[in-house]
Amino acid sequence: MNANIEKLYQIAKKPNRKIIGLMSGTSMDGLDVALCQYEGSGLDTKVQVLKFETVPFDDHIKHEIRKIFAKKEIDFQQLCLLNPWIGNLHGSIVNQCLDKWNINKSEVDCIASHGQTVFHAPKILHQLPDFPNGTLQIGDGDHLAMTTGIITLSDFRQKHCAAGGEGAPLAVYGDYLIFSKPGKDRILLNMGGISNFTFLSGDLDPEKVFATDTGPGNTMIDGLSQRHFDIPFDKDAAIAKKGKISKTLLDALKDHDFFRGPIPKTTGPELFNLHFLEDAMQKSFTTDLSTEDQMATLCRFTAETIAESLSNLPDLTPGYDLFMSGGGMHNPLIVSHLKALLPGVRFFTTDDIGISGDAKEAVLFATLANEALAGGKTDFGTRKGVPSVSMGKVSFPE
Repeated sequence: MNANIEKLYQIAKKPNRKIIGLMSGTSMDGLDVALCQYEGSGLDTKVQVLKFETVPFDDHIKHEIRKIFAKKEIDFQQLCLLNPWIGNLHGSIVNQCLDKWNINKSEVDCIASHGQTVFHAPKILHQLPDFPNGTLQIGDGDHLAMTTGIITLSDFRQKHCAAGGEGAPLAVYGDYLIFSKPGKDRILLNMGGISNFTFLSGDLDPEKVFATDTGPGNTMIDGLSQRHFDIPFDKDAAIAKKGKISKTLLDALKDHDFFRGPIPKTTGPELFNLHFLEDAMQKSFTTDLSTEDQMATLCRFTAETIAESLSNLPDLTPGYDLFMSGGGMHNPLIVSHLKALLPGVRFFTTDDIGISGDAKEAVLFATLANEALAGGKTDFGTRKGVPSVSMGKVSFPE
């Protein structure tokens, strides 16, 4: 037997596994690195986050990614070179974290790498009848494995697309395994660049598990912060709090086919970007709004589109628990709007159920890797014709 295959077999048999989850989102703030310890699989999965750190990207890294990020027309040499470059970069960050944590790489069973999304193209966006759903994450797994010397699982979203899905949101799988609770209906709301939620039914029925993108999270707010104030994001909504909501602009922002389409659905910064905002301002004759007013309106836009998506869930009973994660949970203006729009809902963060809201996405991909290595045939239900599938491609370090 090939020694690498033998090693995978031994990892799968272990009573517990140490897996590093990596996540870099559309905001490109940095790389989330979560060292997790797993016992079991499926609904018996138990996970403990041993170490977590977000390693920020410097301006040079962001600049190189933005040359191709969410653009239809790009320099293909840039794409070709960024794929291994990001793999090596992520690998070096893992090595730095292990050194800082005083952990030998031999103690880590595998790495689960989401990669860097550079383009998301579900049919709902590209509308080309002859082509399937598509998505592209770069940061080659072979380069990451060679840089770290650790078995790496990557490119998780492709299997979901191959099975007929849109490649997102994949949070539904990890959420179901590690956050489901008998007798408790739960909403897991992640507000990153794009917002999405997972509904977990208290009866643990996988057919009721539901996940969808709702629209923007922080992507346009961050864009305005960077363009006008040269800061990566609006900390504590300090700028947005100075503005006033424009109902005229808000109505124009919400007047888009994406919000009229049925859920579940996915989207990305390919749609929700500053061009989207500028078009809405032109159509609503609000181009004279101050940046503060624009940001205040965008905070309300994010909150209203989340609340309206939740209102369309037939199985959701009043008084449910909602657990927030992602950068948006740190925006007090968005959170205050949500609480006003969702009376009776009990608001928490995923920290309250054992997983840091900042680490959650990295942990979810580590959970997918744990399933790929040690899981059986877990029934996640079938949504939009997508069967339960195992995700992640394996790269060996030698």
